[in-house]
Amino acid sequence: MTLSPITTTTKIDELDPKQFIIIKNARVNNLKSLSVAIPRNKFVVVTGLSGSGKSSLAFDTLFAEGQRMYVESLSSYARQFLGRMEKPDVEYIKGVAPAIAIQQKVSTKNPRSTVGTTTEIYDYLKLLFSRVGRTFSPISGNEVKHHTVTDIVDFVQSFDEGTKVMISCPLQVEKGRKIEQELELLLQKGYTRILINGEVFFVEDLLQEKKVAKGNYEILIDRASVRKDDEDNQFRIADSVQTALFEGHGDVKITIPEVVEQSFSDRFELDDMVFEIPSVNFFSFNNPYGACKTCEGFGNVLGIDPDLVIPNKDMSVYEGAIAPWRGESSRSWLEPLLRKGIEFDFPIHRSYNELTEKEQNLIWTGNKYFKGLNAFFKDLETKTHKIQYRVMLSRFRGRTTCPDCKGTRLRKDASYVTIGDKSIIDLVLMPIDEVLPFFQNLDLPTHQAKIADRLLKEIISRLEFMDQVGLGYLTLNRLTSSLSGGEYQRIKLATNLGSALVGSMYILDEPSIGLHPRDTDRLVGVLKSLRDMGNTVIVVEHEEKVMRAADQIIDIGPDAGVNGGELLFQGPIEELMSSGQTYTAKYLRSEEQIFEKEGNRKWKDSITVKGARENNLKNLTVKFPLNVLTTITGVSGSGKSTLIKKVLYPALGKMLGTVIDESGKYDKIEGDYKQITQIEFVDQNPIGKSSRSNPVTYVKAYDAIRALFADQPVSKQRGYKPAFFSFNVDGGRCENCAGEGITTVEMQFMADIHLTCESCKGKRFKNEILDVKYKEKDISEVLDMTIDEALVFFKGKSQIVNRLKPLQEVGLGYIGMGQSSNTLSGGEAQRVKLASFLGKGGTKAGDHILFIFDEPTTGLHFHDIRKLLQSINALIDQGHSVIIIEHNTEVIKSSDWVIDLGPEGGNKGGHLTFSGTPEELMKEEDNYTAKYLREAFA
Repeated sequence: MTLSPITTTTKIDELDPKQFIIIKNARVNNLKSLSVAIPRNKFVVVTGLSGSGKSSLAFDTLFAEGQRMYVESLSSYARQFLGRMEKPDVEYIKGVAPAIAIQQKVSTKNPRSTVGTTTEIYDYLKLLFSRVGRTFSPISGNEVKHHTVTDIVDFVQSFDEGTKVMISCPLQVEKGRKIEQELELLLQKGYTRILINGEVFFVEDLLQEKKVAKGNYEILIDRASVRKDDEDNQFRIADSVQTALFEGHGDVKITIPEVVEQSFSDRFELDDMVFEIPSVNFFSFNNPYGACKTCEGFGNVLGIDPDLVIPNKDMSVYEGAIAPWRGESSRSWLEPLLRKGIEFDFPIHRSYNELTEKEQNLIWTGNKYFKGLNAFFKDLETKTHKIQYRVMLSRFRGRTTCPDCKGTRLRKDASYVTIGDKSIIDLVLMPIDEVLPFFQNLDLPTHQAKIADRLLKEIISRLEFMDQVGLGYLTLNRLTSSLSGGEYQRIKLATNLGSALVGSMYILDEPSIGLHPRDTDRLVGVLKSLRDMGNTVIVVEHEEKVMRAADQIIDIGPDAGVNGGELLFQGPIEELMSSGQTYTAKYLRSEEQIFEKEGNRKWKDSITVKGARENNLKNLTVKFPLNVLTTITGVSGSGKSTLIKKVLYPALGKMLGTVIDESGKYDKIEGDYKQITQIEFVDQNPIGKSSRSNPVTYVKAYDAIRALFADQPVSKQRGYKPAFFSFNVDGGRCENCAGEGITTVEMQFMADIHLTCESCKGKRFKNEILDVKYKEKDISEVLDMTIDEALVFFKGKSQIVNRLKPLQEVGLGYIGMGQSSNTLSGGEAQRVKLASFLGKGGTKAGDHILFIFDEPTTGLHFHDIRKLLQSINALIDQGHSVIIIEHNTEVIKSSDWVIDLGPEGGNKGGHLTFSGTPEELMKEEDNYTAKYLREAFA
């Protein structure tokens, strides 16, 4: 059903809440009495310029009301623990379904949280391995078995009707007792007969004779016969077997006279090893029982870092590749290897990189001719009472993967339990796109298949959803805290799909973030399946592919901030493109262009990274040109972030002395890196570390504003200094909320709630401070202004205007001066950082800053990307260099140089598939990025 914008009261009041989610006169944030009816069980995209009011409608109005209504439905007893929730500023909302919000923020920093635990796949894996896993001895490779009472009873019942059976167990003589004493105890327990070498004797007779024969003693527990249909008889046999296992300390013998003697044991052992019986906790690294004893379930330990010991792998042992053996005192450890290497055919003149794995291991383990590095460091540890040895050890220590559990956090013997020749440790280290076919093709015996059936269905469905949302390259062992915002959101999306809820309202915040166009197609399929299950899917999105797949588009605008908040269009995308006059419609019709490039900039200087092999990078050598705009592209998981964030940025930063982050594995950096005077990584992390941090403080404009207010007559009379107008220090700020304007209520099992401070009513300052005014506005009213309003208000105050102007230039004129950093999206936070660099105007003559941006188009409408590219090109015109990690085809086309990684994600990625201009990339045939570039600009 197509809806045009609802403007009349009668029209919206007549709609059926069973068919529509109806919002009337929403005034949250910048929404201007917006009324809209969202059809139920449809896929709806909410779009518009950044800051136009999309999130205000979807999250602050719709989701907030859904959450509030849920809390209101609880008992008064439960509500007292949850605090109060304020109703959104709206006349009414009807037809609200249970709301689930999936946002970009990675909400966990728990070092024990992994992709497997977050998606609940690992919980099912634990159950599967504990129920149908088979344990194999690492010594002989044979299966370890133990017999249950049921197994033994089934063995007895397998014989013909009426067959005589004897159930016995070995007589266990306790240490320090004689056989006579043990027989007396047996009599007291009620056992009357015993077997000696297979012959039956009465215990009483043996004791009366006072002469005990030597031989193999067994307690005769019971004599019975097989009766197939007699349930009581089966219970009797089972009871006797249980007794025999107890008295025989785990051993029992079933004898069918003149037919068979069969021994059974309920002990789980083989090859003189006692094994643990698999249980759920046995496979849990969050439980002391299952966690690796070496790393306590964390997966890494503080140990000797091989990359610090052998930093340059292009050097040979003879040239000094082994760093700790370069000194005069420690050279005595190296000499035997150099002198005697020829005797065991060790190539001392070959570079470390070219040595075989066996030869590399030999340097660590040593042999009869020389002592290896392991022995060297062990020797150092015995001398740690001397400071020079402690210092030397610390130089080569780092966080390394736990040697016992290989980083899987599980106890070593968990790997002895397998299903289809794979242990749980093998599976969590494999990428999801390899684990999925393993379970799909798993062939189990009939009995095990029945037990595992339900568990396998749950595991396979969740793995399929993970693969569909473009996360097949992740491993189940990957730390949740190491995921990007987009990856985390898609994991939550896959988890919700796995739970198979119906009749719910899913509200997603740009799920296409971090996705290559190839993976966006798969994401659209997932969103449609969520809708087809009977849910309403509302997506805040700018990605054209997602818009084209939606049932309806809701376009909010016309501009951002105070100039937004109106419903411009609602209906199918075909209608928007044919008759819409919004920014979205004009860019979709190509009436407006994001960026027209006159030609690629020429370059002669560059930086080359050699031998990058962190994570999935395959020993890459990559050249990064300077003084141009370079874009790093490739499918999700191809290694883009690893190459830039883990190798290039920390490695260059260490050379400049400005970065202390540990760099990933690489051989060396060559080229014109000495030209770089500074390196800046502009990521999407929140600006500042506290919720009091905001745009105006970040760009250093607030210092001049505070000074201006301290210079007013009232301030001078009362002795107010600039610090009195700060919400970060005691003095003028409201002490109840510590200058935040809001108080936070921690919810027990839901997201925290932020309420307006009752003391200052959200103004942040004491009443006496608000008496000071400039142009009839107090400091609180100034902080409530948008950047655009403040530029007009402070006209003539160059110190303030010059700092605020760059925020407007990067398209953030709509954000509030005092808006908390917590409320800024990742893309907005990134642009605030960009504005702070532009505002510095930077830089001394001759300064050359290398700027690295991590997906700066996140959260940006086409119109905002245009402004962003103008700002980025301004940096290059000032003499700087820019590298962007990006998927947006418009940005790729606008760049001067493209570095494409792939061809796939995870283990199948990490190769350099292309390096050159965008025009040359479009000519490539077997390249995903080239394919979508050609489609975008056909």
